[in-house]
Amino acid sequence: MTSPSTTLSLVDTDPAELAVDAVVIGVHSTTGESDATSGLAGTLLLATGAESIAAAFDGKLTETLALLGATGGPGEVIKLATLGTVTAPVIAAVGLGAEPSGAAPAPETLRRAAGAAVRALAGAPRVALALPLPDDADAADALRAVAEGALLGGYRFAGYKTRPQPSRREPVTEVLVAVPDATDAGAQAEISRAQTVAAAVRRTRDWVNIAPNELRPPAFADAVAEAARAAGLGVEVLDEVALREGGYGGIIAVGQGSEAPPRMVKLTWTPDGGGTGKRVALVGKGITFDTGGVSIKPAQGMWEMKSDMAGAAAVAATMLAVAELKPAVTVTAYVPMAENMPSGSSYRPGDVITMYNGKKVEVLNTDAEGRMILADAMARACEDGCDYLIETSTLTGGQVVALGKRVSGVMGAAELCERVHQAGDAVGEPAWPMPMPDDVRKGMDSEVADISQVNAGMDRAGHMLQGGVFLREFVTDDVAWAHIDIAGPSYHSGEATGYWTKGGTGVPVRTLLHLIDDIATNG
Repeated sequence: MTSPSTTLSLVDTDPAELAVDAVVIGVHSTTGESDATSGLAGTLLLATGAESIAAAFDGKLTETLALLGATGGPGEVIKLATLGTVTAPVIAAVGLGAEPSGAAPAPETLRRAAGAAVRALAGAPRVALALPLPDDADAADALRAVAEGALLGGYRFAGYKTRPQPSRREPVTEVLVAVPDATDAGAQAEISRAQTVAAAVRRTRDWVNIAPNELRPPAFADAVAEAARAAGLGVEVLDEVALREGGYGGIIAVGQGSEAPPRMVKLTWTPDGGGTGKRVALVGKGITFDTGGVSIKPAQGMWEMKSDMAGAAAVAATMLAVAELKPAVTVTAYVPMAENMPSGSSYRPGDVITMYNGKKVEVLNTDAEGRMILADAMARACEDGCDYLIETSTLTGGQVVALGKRVSGVMGAAELCERVHQAGDAVGEPAWPMPMPDDVRKGMDSEVADISQVNAGMDRAGHMLQGGVFLREFVTDDVAWAHIDIAGPSYHSGEATGYWTKGGTGVPVRTLLHLIDDIATNG
């Protein structure tokens, strides 16, 4: 089940003359003296790109928008019927906040504005965006942001409704982005990349949003493998027999409580000629549903645990984009999948599990299952060989407590964590480096095994940090690694905002792709 697609192209026609269903312009909020004629305070300023539209309204466009309640606040969308003033029947003014001093709006501001506008124009099949784009070195980033925002803001999960919904307008199907020169090769390249990246994010959202009864581990593995083979990636699927024979004790332990057996999917991209010689490993947590197992979760909100495979979805979709973008580095993904269910065959608190790298782990809480399957996959990635290991998972509620629903937590090698931080800032997926204190590791000492799964003494204190400290035990010393906890940012349960719609967000696909490009360029 996939979401309806949106096409994107460039146009250099005057926005006032475009034959589209709606044209989007940007407006800034400002303060000023009252207008002597209208009595209205100067609360709006048109952004660049809207000049011809403003001229068609004889200079009264901002006054009219203000009368309709426009303030220019970020993400606000006000629609105005043009009544033949311009070719398009509707103008949509999207707020960009205060006008930047001597600069164009930040890429993330444009990304969110484009997303909000395209979502608000559902029901208008063909939409043009005449948003402000700089003509300097930042032009590429701004264009890419507008394109990504438009494609992601127009996302809608196909869903399962059996009856038509009269009040549910269809998403925008075609977006035109107004630029000075639609034939410019650099601009065309940015649009092409934005389409590839947005397709990966949308694929991630689809997988996260699918009902958990339709995406149990075997079905999820099949879906990933089918898409990866079609993209030209190398594919290896380990079923429960191969996992047990291979010594993947953590994956087997978590998955043994479900009648739907676990899987691990390995995906490989190798550039022609070997590229730079650098090797990147990606690992993503694929718990297709998490009840907590024997240490069962509260019923309230458990339905959102269908999103506990968001890390796996992001990693698999990233690989599909990698196959199309063809970076000059080898990239291999390891995607462990299991369903954490309570049953007579479930693993238990007190169990001691032999992991893939031979370490013995004492289980204290079966709801800390993500680190068990990730540890096996990370150990396998290190055994196969890699220079960088980047793992992402909806690992801990502690991430949400510490950093909220928008900022991911990052732990691992300091230099790589800083690169994750910078990549997140660059693409609008903020991530913040966190420590791994010695006292947290000391509290995970076990009397009967090499390490306990959680810090029993600290209970929930430093919960996010415990996850990173545990995973560090399964990374070899010669590998630079980073753990990205996306428990909050991967799933949006509130009202749509910017280019985030309700449900899966696709975080951190864009961060991973930016990192891979960075490694391909800078090592």
